[in-house]
Amino acid sequence: MTEPELGKKSDRIDGWTPVVAGALARADGTWLMHRRPLSTRHGGLWEFPGGKLERGETPVNALIREIREELGICIAAPDCEPLAFAEEQPEASSRPIVLFLYKITAWIGEPAALEGGEVGWFDPIAIKELEKPPLDVALVRRMFEKA
Repeated sequence: MTEPELGKKSDRIDGWTPVVAGALARADGTWLMHRRPLSTRHGGLWEFPGGKLERGETPVNALIREIREELGICIAAPDCEPLAFAEEQPEASSRPIVLFLYKITAWIGEPAALEGGEVGWFDPIAIKELEKPPLDVALVRRMFEKA
């Protein structure tokens, strides 16, 4: 791409918000869920940890950054396996969210809720029962539909 082409409207994502999340899985069959701080949108609900992509980031690089910021652990790109995605309906907001979920089975450190809320490890049956934001409900259904 040449210099004058940088910053063209086509280089930006207009009309939607890309978000990544990580489904951390332990060998014992439990999965990490993050409970959002009460003061945030969807406060008190359980979700897969993650966040919005920043300009110029790939989804996996954004996931690595977000997991480090939110949980204080280090993950590597080869340990991030695409798992599922969910999206808000266009009428839901002016910039509907598209949430990309990655399965993560290896990390360095012990996950902690660094930005508030709490974290917990749950089996698939317990995860289905947790109160979750709509996109996480859809992701859980796709992940465990046979469980």
